[in-house]
Amino acid sequence: MGGVIGTPPLSESLRGCTIMIAVDRRAGELTAALERHGALVQQAPALTIVPHIDDEALWERTRELIASPPEIVVVTTGVGFRGWIDAADEAGLAEELTAALAGARFVARGPKARGAIQQAGFTADWVAESETAAELGEYLIAQGIERTRIAVQHHGSGADGLDELFVAHGADVVSLTVYRWGPPPDPETVQRSVAQTADGDVDAVLFTSAPGAAQWLAEAEAAGCLPEIRRRAVGGRLVMAAVGPITAGPLVSADIPVLMAERGRLGSLVRGVVTHFGGGSAPSLATSAGVLQLRSGGAIIDGHFIALSRTAVRLLGVLFDARGDVVPRVQLLEVLPRTGGGDHAVEMAVARVREALGVSGVIKTVIKRGYRLDVDSVA
Repeated sequence: MGGVIGTPPLSESLRGCTIMIAVDRRAGELTAALERHGALVQQAPALTIVPHIDDEALWERTRELIASPPEIVVVTTGVGFRGWIDAADEAGLAEELTAALAGARFVARGPKARGAIQQAGFTADWVAESETAAELGEYLIAQGIERTRIAVQHHGSGADGLDELFVAHGADVVSLTVYRWGPPPDPETVQRSVAQTADGDVDAVLFTSAPGAAQWLAEAEAAGCLPEIRRRAVGGRLVMAAVGPITAGPLVSADIPVLMAERGRLGSLVRGVVTHFGGGSAPSLATSAGVLQLRSGGAIIDGHFIALSRTAVRLLGVLFDARGDVVPRVQLLEVLPRTGGGDHAVEMAVARVREALGVSGVIKTVIKRGYRLDVDSVA
């Protein structure tokens, strides 16, 4: 298990869990936070953020705002606004830009944008509760913006419709795109991540941007993995987690259940995942040996984690999904390595799982039919 050297673990709530981080920005911070709860973390960013440090168009817009300061500053993303301030500092324009923005009203699309505004020494006058551009636009239109000079900082894809909306209502708009989305740093890693997720080797996938989520899902669809990923998510054995409603959008559109952070922050996202697995929200079965839960790295019986091989987890997973119903041997044979052996191979594999679990009676043999879990009730 990884983690920060010298930092004690906070809990073992995620022990046995493999968590895929499909993001580029602050992936290290997310990894460290999850590892402190016992998770094995893998990173597979579907997109990268490419800053516009040397973008002449950005500098031209910045100088326009310095020469003629805005009355309203619309901040749509925290990373974009921080990037703008940092880039202005690199160009020697930070002091002039800060002075130009000092008298403006700041409107934020969400808590991350508000945090960036405060970090830069300004105050957010209003924050969209839904974290959507639509709510932000409706608010300003209701305030009246005719002949108002508005600076709009956009997210990576840029197309949120705010420029056109404000211009249509008589505003003088200065549009700034501070960063854009680029290709993944390692396309093969992304392709492997969707295959692993579909195969049941991943317990949760975390997303922090809508474009990143959309691209990861596109990779899953191209690989033919999306239906199985959806099935696992609907069944509860896979958690697809998003930092907010905007990020969750592509998942919702793909009919995939989403665990959404209570607030649009990474800490809230981590807490949501930890609470799901450590707080009893993950699927479980009441068996004769105690409550059983599955992780990609093993099983939890009566609160105790038992590490299992990949094959053992897959075999136990088929029995788990049957919820106590009988599973024919031929169905269990499908999850075993292709070494032949038929019924005998299944019998040996079940025997190894029983031995690894170390408890008797959890897996029952149903003569001439197959195997089932000794389930008292579905928890």
